[in-house]
Amino acid sequence: MSTIAPLIRPLGRLAYAPVFERMQAWTAARGPDTPDELWLCEHDPVYTQGVAGKAEHVLLPGDIPVVQSNRGGQVTYHGPGQVVAYPLIDLRRLGIYVKEYVYRVEAAVIRTLGDFAVVGHRVGGAPGIYVRLDDPFAHGALTGPADPRDPFRGLGKISALGIKVSQHCTYHGVALNVAMDLQPFERINPCGYAGLRTVDLATLGVSVEWNDAAARLAQHLGALLQP
Repeated sequence: MSTIAPLIRPLGRLAYAPVFERMQAWTAARGPDTPDELWLCEHDPVYTQGVAGKAEHVLLPGDIPVVQSNRGGQVTYHGPGQVVAYPLIDLRRLGIYVKEYVYRVEAAVIRTLGDFAVVGHRVGGAPGIYVRLDDPFAHGALTGPADPRDPFRGLGKISALGIKVSQHCTYHGVALNVAMDLQPFERINPCGYAGLRTVDLATLGVSVEWNDAAARLAQHLGALLQP
C-alpha cells in the first residue's frame, strides 16, 4: 500500500468557478491509481451555496457573486486573505469513511491553529472549527450550561468545511480565515446560522503571512490524509 502524501499544488489567487469546474473534471477522470492531490488557493470575493443552501441565508450579496456548488452545507464566503484547501482524496485507498475524513480535516485545522497558540473547538452537528471569543488561546471549554437556542454562544467561526464525495473520492474542502475583510460575512447567515460571528487570525491578534498559514495547513492535511 502506498504511503505517499497528497501532491501539493499551489494555485495562487483565482476565481472560484474555474477551480470548481476543474475539481469536478479531475475527480471524474481519476482512476484507482491516480495519486491524491491537495490544491491550495485564495479566491476572489465570492459567496458559494451548498446543495441544500437556502436563498434566505444570502441577505445582501451586493456586488459579490453567488455561485451554486455541489458541496454540502449552506452559504459561505471566500475572499482574499483566506487559505482554501481542496483535498482530492481516494477514501477507499485511505481506508476510511466520510465521517472519519471530516474529523481528520478538522483535526488538521486544529493543529494549524495550535501552531499559532490558538485553540480550535468543534461544535457537534456544525462542521468547521470555532474559537473562544473571550480567550482564543484558552484550552478550557466554555463554562456554564449550553443554550440550545444559541449553540455558538461565546464562539466565533474561523474555519468552514464543505465537501463532496463522488465514487469514494473527495473534492471541495476547507477554508481557514487568516487576514481578510470580514464584512462580507455580515451579509449572509454563515453556514446557515443567523448571527454567527466569523473571525480570522488577525482578529485574534495573530499576525501570520498567508503563505505560512497555507504551508502549515498543507503539512497537517498531508500527514493526516495519507495511508
